[in-house]
Amino acid sequence: MNARDLNTWRDAAIEAAQRGAAELERWRGAFTVREKSRADLVTDADTASQDAIKRFLLGAFPDHRFLGEEDSAGKTLEQLKASIDDRPTWIVDPLDGTGNYAHGFPCYAVNVALMVDNEIVVGVTFDPRLNEMFHAAKGTGTFLNGVPVRVSSIPSIADSLIATGFPANYQQQLKNLEAWKRVSYHAQALRRTGSTAVNMAYVAAGRFDGYWCYDNWPWDVAPGEILIREAGGRVTSSDGLPFDPFRMDIVASNGSTHDELVRVLNSKE
Repeated sequence: MNARDLNTWRDAAIEAAQRGAAELERWRGAFTVREKSRADLVTDADTASQDAIKRFLLGAFPDHRFLGEEDSAGKTLEQLKASIDDRPTWIVDPLDGTGNYAHGFPCYAVNVALMVDNEIVVGVTFDPRLNEMFHAAKGTGTFLNGVPVRVSSIPSIADSLIATGFPANYQQQLKNLEAWKRVSYHAQALRRTGSTAVNMAYVAAGRFDGYWCYDNWPWDVAPGEILIREAGGRVTSSDGLPFDPFRMDIVASNGSTHDELVRVLNSKE
């Protein structure tokens, strides 16, 4: 892996995200909605977007692997992790924020990342409604529509705008409702956008100062991890251990608020 490889992969990820987003916009208002499980939606647009991304990426890099949300229904995180080998692997969410998309709420994105040797080396999050393209490659920084961005300099969660996400399953939401109560006592304000991709991109761009969630999948968080890392921030599991895309729990921050946010999330108060 060299600088030329990284540039090639980054440019491919950008084009793949644009192709996926074009399908989302083409299907907007003309799709049918199905439930994978209670309140966990999938639309025709998800499938069309992933198909377009997969065709393009595997056409350009036939020796790479592809891990997409719509191909992975019913698989556990352990099964997904075990399927990874030493080939570069594209990790793709063709529509992050399906509930928002299905209801016409303009907050969703296409996520494309590349993992090489168990490290995320390229990440792209594209919001087609705002035409915002966030991208990063290892060692080159994070950009929004070609302009460099950095995480915020907020030093404490008392002055922070922090985001979170809730799972579709109500019983699984209860843990996060307790966390919401704890963090809201300390933070300036909390937000829930309905899109992990957007939340993490906004941390990278300094719009949010932190983000946590207990129910993410690799395609939700892989692009955001490198966006935040290259923008000067930090991403770990909720207990402060190193980032693992195959763990559901995550804390992301501007770095200076990170340890405090982890402590609050794990406190019993």
